[in-house]
Amino acid sequence: MGIPDDSIGIVETKYFTFAAPPHEMVLESGERLGPITLAYETYGQLDKDKSNAILVAHALSGDAHAAGLHHEEKTPGWWDSMIGPGKAMDTDKYFVVASNVIGGCKGSTGPASTNPKTGRPYGQDFPIVSIKDMVDAQVQLLDHLGIERLLTVTGGSMGGMQALQWMVSYPERIRSAIPISTALKHTPQQIAFDEVGRQAIMADPNWSEGNYYDHSPPAKGLAVARMVGHITYMSEASMAEKFGRKMKESKGPMKFSPDFEVEGYLEYRGENFVKRFDANSYLYITKAMDYFDVVGRKTPAEIFKGLKAKVLVIAFKSDWLYPAHQSQEIVKACKWAGVEATYCEVHSTYGHDAFLLESGEETRLIKHFLSSVHASGDGPGKAASHEIRLPGNR
Repeated sequence: MGIPDDSIGIVETKYFTFAAPPHEMVLESGERLGPITLAYETYGQLDKDKSNAILVAHALSGDAHAAGLHHEEKTPGWWDSMIGPGKAMDTDKYFVVASNVIGGCKGSTGPASTNPKTGRPYGQDFPIVSIKDMVDAQVQLLDHLGIERLLTVTGGSMGGMQALQWMVSYPERIRSAIPISTALKHTPQQIAFDEVGRQAIMADPNWSEGNYYDHSPPAKGLAVARMVGHITYMSEASMAEKFGRKMKESKGPMKFSPDFEVEGYLEYRGENFVKRFDANSYLYITKAMDYFDVVGRKTPAEIFKGLKAKVLVIAFKSDWLYPAHQSQEIVKACKWAGVEATYCEVHSTYGHDAFLLESGEETRLIKHFLSSVHASGDGPGKAASHEIRLPGNR
């Protein structure tokens, strides 16, 4: 298969291990975890003054493979449309770092990893991890790479939560942040959808209280969880356009087989997800998202107080899982704190998936924003907020 001219080409996943006993990482829960391995990839070259580094944080089911191609696979990274020569995160200008979160299952330490105390997979003995724990681990990786300050940190959905956590926990280590399709905290509705997915997994007879690694995994439960999740990632308009009420070719009497194309699509998505994701990681990561509350006991005006970084917040009009008003709350909190913030709401029909699919609009916005941050130096800017509404490309 030929490699496109705007691709960064063949990339390699690397691994960084830290927090070896007795220097385990202390988690937000108070529990200790170590050693910890993070899977990560880098794209582009780090400047001599190390001022051009971008951290890309992934969403629930993402991983370290954000761009380029692996030798053994034909599928590019999950944000390949945004990372590479001439793209939003131009690897001719910037050094991009992407890592798999702790609690994950694509190379980083998680429930499927070996517990050094037992020699067996952690399973449900793995401690609860938070978005803050994920960010604290990323800090260790950046220290390992010699990066003291990021040009920006960005990501969509759970990746946006990580960007917000950086703004709160490590404001002095970022020059800007780009949270996309995300929220300061989950609403009851968002928690409810996650809980349905978790219950589907735990109701599967193969779940075995999380100790399924020596036999068949809870595939049916995880597939149902993914089906429910995928419904929330789309919009009514995108589902109507993609499927309508089209029927599949039926062989035999109509009962409860997936007769509609949308049913077959959801089954396909669920079955494929089972092949690449661990059910316990799904439980732990969705719980981390539900626990996330960057406001906490503070007022919205206090959470970003003292932050000198510039902020670009992107939302999508048809996203009903993380509706635009939640992104607007982020901008309001920035304004109250005197942080320079720009709000952009893109008119797209893709729903929550838009942050992965609307690469044209996102590229224009992010390219301009990064150029201004990169050229501006470290001086603080005046507080500002702008609203830009762009037409979708569909």
